[in-house]
Amino acid sequence: MESLREQILLLVSTPIYIIIIGIELLLTNYRHRKAYTWKDTFTNVYLMLMNGLIDLFFRGFYLVVLDTCWRHKLIEFEQIPVYWIMLVLLEDFLYYWLHRFDHEIRFFWAVHVTHHSSEQMNFSVGFRSSVFQPLYRFIYFIPLAFMGFKPIDIMFVFSATQIWGIFVHTELIHKMGWLEYIMVTPSHHRVHHASNSKYLDKNMGMFFIIWDKIFGTFQEELPAENYQPLKYGLTKPLDSETPTKVIFHEWNDIWKDLQRTDISWRDKMGYLFGPPGWSHDGSRQTSEELREMESSTAQMPGDPSNLLS
Repeated sequence: MESLREQILLLVSTPIYIIIIGIELLLTNYRHRKAYTWKDTFTNVYLMLMNGLIDLFFRGFYLVVLDTCWRHKLIEFEQIPVYWIMLVLLEDFLYYWLHRFDHEIRFFWAVHVTHHSSEQMNFSVGFRSSVFQPLYRFIYFIPLAFMGFKPIDIMFVFSATQIWGIFVHTELIHKMGWLEYIMVTPSHHRVHHASNSKYLDKNMGMFFIIWDKIFGTFQEELPAENYQPLKYGLTKPLDSETPTKVIFHEWNDIWKDLQRTDISWRDKMGYLFGPPGWSHDGSRQTSEELREMESSTAQMPGDPSNLLS
């Protein structure tokens, strides 16, 4: 059953991906905008394949874990529609926290940073996976198994909502009307990928935007005349973009911080599990500190940056 569902998803989604990427290429070239480069697209595909291989080899283990939890389920659903509606809602809720912790804890950011390393925004960036996330992602879904959701259904819903997650990586679609209030849209996700201070660590949802609005991580995309044009990628761009550099650069930086002999063990734990950008001496800035710095600068009388507020 699991294999059949995945085959159906693959058969449905593959031509959709090919069509929307083809349309995006044609429209952006027609408008004389360079939305794709060979190097960036190759990196996106490479990271997707690495993620897929790790997931494939590790799947047997996490399915056994989820199945064991499901066999000790605490709830039995009698209504099939309620079962599927609750599964979509609860799984997206748990993914929100997975995604949020990936941004707020440096250890997990070292995994997730690969997805944010592209300085472009196009449909292929949706394939730019967090390579090692399959090694721990299933842990967030364990409560679903205890609640009576079958492991194969959990994985199916995750894969299905990922299709929407690919779709929102584009600049072609401006706004989507009433869907902006409920769903994650391309506008919301452009904010998520932007490295402008106001936009850092915002809009963490994958399918529904309601979690961001409830938990205070929502940020609307602002018109360029009211703020700054969107700038994609990392706050500190990579000096090279080799496949190994893209995957391991943050791990290398963490290792250098942990090797320091002039800091305490508590500081080392801060460099490992604190927010990205945390430093024991204030020499670096977290996303919150960058926002506060930008806000205080914008409020200075006579400063041109007042236009950014």
